[in-house]
Amino acid sequence: MKENVELRLMAREQLKGNWGIPILVSFLFTFIISIPGSVRDVGGLLALLVTGPMTLGQIQYFTRFSDGEKPPVEALFGGFKQFVPAMLLQLIVTVLVVLWSLLLIVPGIIAALGYSQAFYILNDNPGIEAMEALRRSKNMMEGYKSKLFMMWLSFIGWGLLCILTLGIGFLWLAPYIQLSLVHFYADLKVNRG
Repeated sequence: MKENVELRLMAREQLKGNWGIPILVSFLFTFIISIPGSVRDVGGLLALLVTGPMTLGQIQYFTRFSDGEKPPVEALFGGFKQFVPAMLLQLIVTVLVVLWSLLLIVPGIIAALGYSQAFYILNDNPGIEAMEALRRSKNMMEGYKSKLFMMWLSFIGWGLLCILTLGIGFLWLAPYIQLSLVHFYADLKVNRG
């Protein structure tokens, strides 16, 4: 399997000279999933309904981008074509990670790492059920949770620098992270078969 440094380099190389639409897609994703939280009383429910399809759409966009395409911004909303599976997957992942987190924070992080590839698997297999996507993700991540955790940690320094720019740097960091994670999944898929 490729080193995280190499996966991040691949992402940077692909983004070089092509930052515009990926930045817009990442901004729209963040903006749209944050709107429901501001709705009083039903915000949590609305967020749950929107986050799954938007997450799937973001993965679809960045997967196509990593394949050398120049997908339009509208590709971000492609997850709504699989609304029910994406919404159910988000609901189940949220419940499971929260339940594991009740034990302590570490089991919650381990659970999140184990389920991290479920939306990528749903993207690759549109007819799959949410529980099957989770099962496959868990199996796929066996032995690779620490590698993904280290990938996540590698962005902390960039995040701190983005804070110093009053958050403006996150416009560039978000697509860089998403594309790096797409490359992680693609490499994991090749190595795990």
